Amino acid sequence: MTSEFPKPTSITGGCLCGSIRYRVDFPPTHDFISACQTCQCTQCRRSTGSLFFPIHMVPKSAFTILTTPTTPRLKSFRATPGAERCFCGDCGSFLFWRSDASDTIDLAVGCIDPEYLFGEEQRVSDDTAREAGGHGKRNEGFGRALAGAVTHMWCANEIAGVTDGMLRGMKMERDSKHGVVLYKD
Repeated sequence: MTSEFPKPTSITGGCLCGSIRYRVDFPPTHDFISACQTCQCTQCRRSTGSLFFPIHMVPKSAFTILTTPTTPRLKSFRATPGAERCFCGDCGSFLFWRSDASDTIDLAVGCIDPEYLFGEEQRVSDDTAREAGGHGKRNEGFGRALAGAVTHMWCANEIAGVTDGMLRGMKMERDSKHGVVLYKD
């Protein structure tokens, strides 16, 4: 993946019910390529209900919860000492994972607002909308910068014939600190 693609300077996102909103202001030196990862560990699978968890790592200093203190909905769960999964206490949306020892947050890509992932819907005439199946075209968005993962963790947990052939890039047996590179394309 080359570094020639649109990159946002900031993004917003939040949970399904809207109780929790956040903003990320990316530093000028943010490495969008290495910040995009996926995880196939059992904990991520169970907390997301998905076979792999797409993340975008952001500096803790760049991340701001916009929810007011009078509506504290953010809850956390510690399945592992020194790390927590944070989610909405109302709707259950899994928002991010963070380690006490790290200066980054692993943001759940699926909770980033749609206009940043795949772009805003462009207004079109009624005739054009009917031809397109009732929807207008969307502009590009920043999906490649936010979700174009090239590093995949806990590939020792790949499911043969399902998740083993769907991801491109570098595959790690475990996490990036303890893992052995299994494959790199």
